[in-house]
Amino acid sequence: MNLVAIIDQYLHEDVMIAFSGGVDSTLLLKMAVEASKRYHTHVYAVTIQTALHPVMEADEAKQIAEELGAIHKVIHVDELEGAGIENNPVDRCYLCKKYMFTKVKELAHSLGVSTILEGTNADDLKQYRPGIKAIQELELHSPLLEANMTKKEIRELAGTYDLKVANKPSSPCLATRFPYHTLLNYEAMRKVEKIEDYLHACGFYNVRARIHNDLVRLEIDQDAFMKCMDKRQEIVLFIKELGYDYVTLDLEGFRSGSQDIKLEEK
Repeated sequence: MNLVAIIDQYLHEDVMIAFSGGVDSTLLLKMAVEASKRYHTHVYAVTIQTALHPVMEADEAKQIAEELGAIHKVIHVDELEGAGIENNPVDRCYLCKKYMFTKVKELAHSLGVSTILEGTNADDLKQYRPGIKAIQELELHSPLLEANMTKKEIRELAGTYDLKVANKPSSPCLATRFPYHTLLNYEAMRKVEKIEDYLHACGFYNVRARIHNDLVRLEIDQDAFMKCMDKRQEIVLFIKELGYDYVTLDLEGFRSGSQDIKLEEK
């Protein structure tokens, strides 16, 4: 069954979509809104406002949802306390997703909505993704995964719809920038956000600022290494002014989920 048919089967009734504003959930929302017009149903786009994600992302999600014609809702959460992830446990993603999507289900119930969709895709199954267990336990639906769509295919399809986020870099929660069993705090995560925003402003595409105590390990695309060297002094100065002593460039380059490599090997 193709993606259009999969989404259509859910839109015979009102649905709620967990909406981050990234390419996966934006494509899903776009196609759901189109289907809702055929069935005269409603689509709620729910964005979770959290300190583990840059504030700007929630603002962008609101704008996109309204442009696409969805009914936008925001849920404010504090995962560090609510989900019990202050010490960045290995199952952090599971605990966090379970906590946040439980809040989404509560909102859906209050609105009389029984079907919740979210944007997990086929590539997510190839990496350490404990949050998928929470999605399954809470009985959310993943149309992109049902259609076996990869990230590349999702970006291509988003491009055919002229979605402005078609080539938007992925941006997982800021807790992923810290080693497991590291005490998380909002001040440190805001610093990570500042570093990555700065690097994006410098013209780098995929960026991760991995924190190891007083050392920052930068991951960028390998073809941007020379550009990084050209801007080395400015980058080092910016990061050291945030209070870090050492700034390094990871010679393996950008790797999504690089903190999970040892876990995947076990």
